[in-house]
Amino acid sequence: MPRFPTRRRFLQTSAGTLALPLLAPSLQAEEPKTSPNQRINLGFIGVGTMGRGHLGGFLGMADVQVVAVCDVVKERREDARKRVETKYGKDVKGDFKGCAEYTDFRQLLEHKDLDAVVIATPDHWHTIPCILAARAKKHIYCEKPLTQNIAEGRRLVSEIEKSKITFQVGSQQRSEFGNHFRLAVELVRNGRIGKIKTINIGVGDPNKPCDLPTQDVPPGTDWDMWVGPAPARGYNEILCPKGIHTHFPAWRNYREYAGGGVADMGAHHFDIAQWALGMDTSGPVEIIPPEDPKAMRGLKFIYANGIEMVHGGNVDCEFIGEKGVIRASRKGITSDPAEIVTTPIGEKEFHVYASNNHKRNWIECLRTSKPTICPAETGHRTATVCHLGNLGYQLRRKLKWDPVKEEFVGDAEANKLTTREPREKWKI
Repeated sequence: MPRFPTRRRFLQTSAGTLALPLLAPSLQAEEPKTSPNQRINLGFIGVGTMGRGHLGGFLGMADVQVVAVCDVVKERREDARKRVETKYGKDVKGDFKGCAEYTDFRQLLEHKDLDAVVIATPDHWHTIPCILAARAKKHIYCEKPLTQNIAEGRRLVSEIEKSKITFQVGSQQRSEFGNHFRLAVELVRNGRIGKIKTINIGVGDPNKPCDLPTQDVPPGTDWDMWVGPAPARGYNEILCPKGIHTHFPAWRNYREYAGGGVADMGAHHFDIAQWALGMDTSGPVEIIPPEDPKAMRGLKFIYANGIEMVHGGNVDCEFIGEKGVIRASRKGITSDPAEIVTTPIGEKEFHVYASNNHKRNWIECLRTSKPTICPAETGHRTATVCHLGNLGYQLRRKLKWDPVKEEFVGDAEANKLTTREPREKWKI
């Protein structure tokens, strides 16, 4: 018997049984089915460095079965397929029939009996697969930062809400790393350092325009598919490494595809700051870039209650309050005075959502229809902070932001930069 309510029961008692909208013109998506042994059938969209890491994690779960993988690079998808088939062997309790591989994620979404997808593509390729997967009623685990721009985030959230599927953003600091970050959040929320004055977030530089030269496209790489909705440009291996690579590619640095260090690790650390401030569904109201026009640190986010969050510092997350300081990182948590973190939080004090395994949280919520620890709205709001920071550095002037309307106040130029039209072939 499975540990959690069966997938079939979930579908019978939730909105997952609603009629499905079209996945693509003339293609009607089928209702997700459950394998005879009640495993959740997963497909992977993107199996680069991060995707392979996720693949290994899910392959270790007895109640999950990987049935399809997708990537624009032949060597990566072949390697992923072989890893799956080697792990499962020829048969898993009579249910495993092999792992399919695809270049186009839309074909993967049509795969028979697919229940859910893990999306680990570059940032500019998050929104469209998420929307089409949601329309096909596939549950989604999507890497952070959730979007390439602010406007597509709100659209993505709307599609997820309509679909009623279970969505998890890969902001795993909420669940993992010894729960240092969760402890910091609870200490802040319980007033252990008094009124918060400043938060320092130590992450990298803002993004920049892509100026890389064009190289020959390697055999087996679908470069046009990699570019996708972004502006057309020639191939460069810094953006899409050849074959199977073990590093995190530098497409992260470039504005056309991602948000630089501000969004890469910022999507983790700003996320914790928002959590600690109780701002999972809101955000700052003013963005103030540093006075030095060449500075790549020092931008300030001002919240309506006067709290300043600063991009800069040597600590992942540093909370400075009237009564002390808390420093949280992936390596640990410290405070001044020390007893702030050594004094246990009582059962009757405030506690946030508890999770110790981000992937398992998604799977368990998928089976029970409970909210995940990092749903789409939260991921969108965190990504928005990252985008606001990048726009502040790009425009180099003070910006007023309305987190309710999700627009800049009296600033048409800035508002134009909150969105981007995809290439014609990728408009959905």
